[in-house]
Parts: sequence; C-alpha cells; structure tokens
Amino acid sequence: MLAVLVFIGATQQSSSDDAEIGEPAPVFTLPGTDGESYDLESLQGEFVVLEWLNFGCPYVERHYRTGNMPALQKEFTEKGVKWLSIVSSAPGTQGYYESDEMNEQNEMMGGMQSAILLDPEGDVGKMYGAITTPHMYIIDKGGVLIYKGGIDDQPRASYEKTKLANNYVRAALEEAMNGDEVSVATSRPYGCSVKYKK
Repeated sequence: MLAVLVFIGATQQSSSDDAEIGEPAPVFTLPGTDGESYDLESLQGEFVVLEWLNFGCPYVERHYRTGNMPALQKEFTEKGVKWLSIVSSAPGTQGYYESDEMNEQNEMMGGMQSAILLDPEGDVGKMYGAITTPHMYIIDKGGVLIYKGGIDDQPRASYEKTKLANNYVRAALEEAMNGDEVSVATSRPYGCSVKYKK
C-alpha cells in the first residue's frame, strides 16, 4: 500500500516554471561527494545526464540492485557522457547522507556515475522541477535540455522485468549522440517524492 501511495503522490505534473525542452538547461554549481565542485556551465560541449537520487527509495533501489542504472551509467560514461546524480534530500529526511556515507551507499549499490552532487537546500531540484527519484534529464552538447521524465515506461515492473522496459534515457542518448532528434523528449516521471526541505 505504501509503495502505491508513494507512486501516486509522485507522478504529479511539473509546473510551468520548470526547465523546458529545447531551452538552455538552468546552470548551477554544486559540491560533489568527492570534494570537488561541479559547474554545469563548464560541461558545455559534452552530453550530460542529471539523475535525481535517493537510495532510500524502493524505486531507486530496484534500478540499482538489478544493475539497470549502474549498467546504463557505465555504458554512457564510457562514451564520454557526464552523468551527475543529484541528491536533493534535506537533512533528516530519507536519502540524505553526508558525503562519506553517501559514497559508501553508492559503492554498495554499484553506482558508476561521474559524480554525486549534494543539493540539501533543494534549490537545483526545484529549479529543474524534479519531483521524483529517479527523475531524469538529458542536456546536449550545446547546453540545451533534450529529455526530461522517467527512466523508462514500467513504473511497477518487477525486479526480473526491469531490464525489459523501454528505457527512455538510453533511447534519447543514442538518438542525440547519433545526431538525430530525440523521438520521446518527455515522459511521466515516477518514483518516490523528492524529500525537499520544508
């Protein structure tokens, strides 16, 4: 029952003030759990994936424990994509960890992203309109947002069927990296609500 309630509560539509497809992606600078500072503007010239992350969320856990998310991260970071996982959980809420503990959680989950960024005030998450974990965004080499939404089309998939889903992120990256227009640029995000500061 809890999972169903979480799912229903976290599939709301984003507001009109959110990052829009075909527009420049909002720039930001956030600290990483590796002690480095990450400036989105400095990544122009590269494809960038933003993944909203909460390891306490069962939807996120499913994508990591099945190897689905780590495999996708590995596949595309090896092709030069910068994959930034952003944690907008506020202190004291589900999914919030200090850097060292976050790195330990990520290692246990097999994460293969470029970096994990911390957004405890939730400013970047709200700027993008991130409402679920996971909530996925893709930015092209020109700094333009070309995809936002869910990772795939199977919010209630079992662990066994997760890899059989239509993965929107993989499809969008493949199309964009081949110079083609992204055929599905938006989809309905699903997962747990982002645990923003109240």
